Amino acid sequence: MSTKHATLRYTALRLGVFAACFAVVWVLVSLRVLPSGLGGMSNVLWVLLLAIVLSAPLSFVLLRKQRDAMSEHIVARVDRTKARLETNRNQEDLA
Repeated sequence: MSTKHATLRYTALRLGVFAACFAVVWVLVSLRVLPSGLGGMSNVLWVLLLAIVLSAPLSFVLLRKQRDAMSEHIVARVDRTKARLETNRNQEDLA
């Protein structure tokens, strides 16, 4: 798996999992399977909160490969940056 756009891919998939959870919770609240808020804005906040609570563990389990790829990409970038900084320090010390 390419790690070039790993962070973007993980973020998009994470938002997708959240959107799917939001839609499912919204339907369940509309069908009165789950309790709703007092109406209006509190209902939307209730659905939002439930979707966040459901999407977090689902994302943790379902997106493990993408999260690992993103982590590898970030570690590689940090290592390259550290190497460049060390090279710059060595050049400054020699000068």
